[in-house]
Amino acid sequence: MTENERRLPLPPFTRETAMQKVRLAEDGWNSRDAQKVALAYTLDTQWRNRAEFITGRHEAEAFLSRKWAKELEYRLIKELWAFEGNRIAVRYAYEWHDDSGNWFRSYGNENWAFDENGLMSQRYACVNDLPIKESERKYHWPLGRRPDDHPGLSELGL
Repeated sequence: MTENERRLPLPPFTRETAMQKVRLAEDGWNSRDAQKVALAYTLDTQWRNRAEFITGRHEAEAFLSRKWAKELEYRLIKELWAFEGNRIAVRYAYEWHDDSGNWFRSYGNENWAFDENGLMSQRYACVNDLPIKESERKYHWPLGRRPDDHPGLSELGL
C-alpha cells in the first residue's frame, strides 16, 4: 500500500476527522478534476447517484467527467451531518449552469463508507435540482476551492 493509495484521515472517525474528510471531499469535487477525484475511491467503489448506478473507480471517473462537462461553473459546499466508525453522512448544495445559461442549485444528501485506507468504498447520493435566477446565486468565489472565510450551508440558510 503506497501513500497514494491511502487517504487521510483514516477511520474510525472522530468529529474532527470526519469534518476534515468532508472538507477534503468538497475541495476535491470543486477542483472538477475527475481523474484526481476518482483516486479517493476504491477500485471497486459502489455508487448510486440519482438513478445512476456506478461500479468501480473507472466508471466513477467517467461519471465525474460527464457531470462537469454538463454542470458549468460548478461550486459545491458540503456539511457534516453525522458519522460513526467508518461512515459519514453529509448534506450539500452546489450551484451550476447549463450550456444555455440556465442556473440551478442542487441540494442533496450523501452516505459514505470508507475502507481501512480511507478510500471511499460506497457513496449513495440523493439530489434535487432547483432552477434559480443568476441573481439568486449565493456562491461567488473563483472556481476551485471554497475560501475558508466563505459561509457554509448553515450560515447561508441552506
